[in-house]
Amino acid sequence: MSNEFSKQTIRTEEDKKNITTRLHKLIGQLNGIEKMIEQDRYCQDVLIQLSAVEKGVKSLASLIIDKHLHTCVIKNIKEGNEQVMDELSDLFKKFQ
Repeated sequence: MSNEFSKQTIRTEEDKKNITTRLHKLIGQLNGIEKMIEQDRYCQDVLIQLSAVEKGVKSLASLIIDKHLHTCVIKNIKEGNEQVMDELSDLFKKFQ
């Protein structure tokens, strides 16, 4: 089995709660947008809500990246796994 699939991030209960709360909010917003489409709401209103979801996703991604840098990346470097820097570089490319 590939080492890629065995990687795991242990999160505190507080972190899990914060992330899931944000995810539930995003899901709620997306469900609301779906209803707006079904109700033939004005395009601008839908786009404003989509923009809010996009900002929410970016904010959540930034939070997870920050945690990743302060936990996983530091741990890997301390353990001599400098390959984590290549992973980090690839990760940042995906967010451009």
